Amino acid sequence: MTTHMEADLREGFAGKVILPDDPGYDEARALFNGMIDRRPAVIAQCANSGDVARAIGFARERGLEVSVRGGGHGVAGKALVDGGLVVDLRMLNSVTVDPQARTVRVGGGATMGELDRAAAEYSLATTGGRVSTTGVGGFVLGGGSGWLERKMGLACDNLISVELVAADGTHLRASEEENPELFWALHGGGGNFGVATSFTMRLHPLPAVSVALLLWPEEAGPEILTAYRDFMDSAPDEVGGGALYITAPPEDFVPGDLVGRRAFAFLVTYTGTGSKANGVIGPMTRLGHAGGMQAEMRYSDLQCMLDDPPGYRNHWSAEHLRAFPDDAVTRFCAMSADMVIPSPSQQVLFPMGGAVARGPGYPIPWRRDPWVVHPFGLWDDPADDARAVAWAHGLRDAMRPWSSGAVYLNFIGDEGIDRVREGLGEENLRRLAELKRRYDPDNLFHHNQNIRPAVTA
Repeated sequence: MTTHMEADLREGFAGKVILPDDPGYDEARALFNGMIDRRPAVIAQCANSGDVARAIGFARERGLEVSVRGGGHGVAGKALVDGGLVVDLRMLNSVTVDPQARTVRVGGGATMGELDRAAAEYSLATTGGRVSTTGVGGFVLGGGSGWLERKMGLACDNLISVELVAADGTHLRASEEENPELFWALHGGGGNFGVATSFTMRLHPLPAVSVALLLWPEEAGPEILTAYRDFMDSAPDEVGGGALYITAPPEDFVPGDLVGRRAFAFLVTYTGTGSKANGVIGPMTRLGHAGGMQAEMRYSDLQCMLDDPPGYRNHWSAEHLRAFPDDAVTRFCAMSADMVIPSPSQQVLFPMGGAVARGPGYPIPWRRDPWVVHPFGLWDDPADDARAVAWAHGLRDAMRPWSSGAVYLNFIGDEGIDRVREGLGEENLRRLAELKRRYDPDNLFHHNQNIRPAVTA
């Protein structure tokens, strides 16, 4: 990138342009996944939607590949592009809550933590990711599965409108009334149709949540997981959480002989407090756990409980299940032996159902699946790469006998066009491809779970 070209981009640009030789370049290109090492030609840190349009036009004029960065949390690292231009939205991180209307306007570069904390000031919340560091944009556009989904629906179910910049630089607004077909596509179709610069979302009253995180030695897994499955089969919508194998952390509530070892755990969340919460969660706290904690807290604090620092090597996958019988329990537990221990990796089973299953007909074919298995691999030694990837793929394959065939695309990396088809559904994909041809016929936005434009007859 020459100085002249930089000057061309900076003309009228309110944000910051970062080139490979500039101080802060390596910091600006760092992602959550430490396995990703890509060197963009230019990082355009946009301060407003005009900057976004300017950056897109600059890239198009010069034939540069384009990627879009929000939280930088996606496992495949598609927020960065080698030798191309990154539309970096992190300066667009404002969060404005309207407590009377119970809505929030969120900048396209905000994180879930920023949204959660702003809403918590008014005892409000909406479905977020399961950690605070996830970017709002990619999370919501991909569907948005989180702790509150059984009560409040997926994150995208709470969308009121989206403002975005299309591939030709046009500023668009999508809602039920404006560009409704595009609005439909933004419920699971990801960043294929433009750069989302802001979201307006519904909020729900939630002063606090009740949480129980309980741990057992790994050999107790099959028995306790069966009890957890049966509990969730009849649990009210207010209950969320997940069952998982982890490396037991060095916390006060974990017995010393369990710390650093593979352990089975479950997290039960309840959107409320007091005797009603205790009455629902209580049976699961009387299963003889070896360690654990139970508390009432703000939802924004729950969101930080399982945060992992960026920079670990990452590989994730997922398999949605139509059922989780005893044979599946046995297989799931056995596969935990292949997980890298010690590490921040998690082998997770999430319950779905509730408001998720009752939600609208957006391009989300996994909506009615009762369970999803999620190998969430994080480790720090490159020597463990092959082992960690094999474990993630092995767990996914082991669950195939009970698979629905659908998949939440935010839970996986780059697994090919067939998995994109499974993530959106065949009929939905055809409809989305027509929209892609309308809004991005040249497939400028293809560093994502890509939807290829429909071919003109």
